[in-house]
Amino acid sequence: MRVQIAGEVAGALAHLHSAASIPIYHRDIKSTNVLLDEKNRAKVSDFGTSRSISINQTHLTTRVQGTFGYLDPEYFQSCQFIDKSDVFSFGVVLVELLSGEKPICSRSSEEIPCHEEEIIEVANLAKRCLNLNGKKRPTMKEVAMELEGIQAS
Repeated sequence: MRVQIAGEVAGALAHLHSAASIPIYHRDIKSTNVLLDEKNRAKVSDFGTSRSISINQTHLTTRVQGTFGYLDPEYFQSCQFIDKSDVFSFGVVLVELLSGEKPICSRSSEEIPCHEEEIIEVANLAKRCLNLNGKKRPTMKEVAMELEGIQAS
C-alpha cells in the first residue's frame, strides 16, 4: 500500500512538473501534505508555497521556504528552486514510507513496511532522489514510472 501511495504522489507531482500547461513546483513536499481518501488514494495538498514557471525557465530564485528535513540542500544554499528540488523532498518522503520515521527523529521503528526486495528497490530510488547534485536526480516522471513498475512486480 505504501508503494501505491508513493506512486500516486509521484504521478501527481510529475503531472505538475511536466504535463500541466504551465509547470508548477510544489515547494513543500512532505508526508503531512499527502492526504488519503476513504479508499487510501493519495492526494497532494497545501499548495500555499507552490509557484508556476514559464516553459523556458529552469529555476525560481526565491527566499528559501519549506520544511526543515525536507529541503533540498542545493536550494538552501543557492536560493534557486528547480524541479528536482521537489524530487529531493519526495525522496525524503520515500525514506519515511520505508522507515516509518520522520526525517528528524531520535528513536527507531521496528515496523517492517513490505517485502525485502521492494524495500531495496524503493530505497535505491530514494537514494537517487536524495542525490546532493540536483542534475543527477531523476525527474518526477521517471520516479513515478519506476514506482509503477515496483508496484506491478
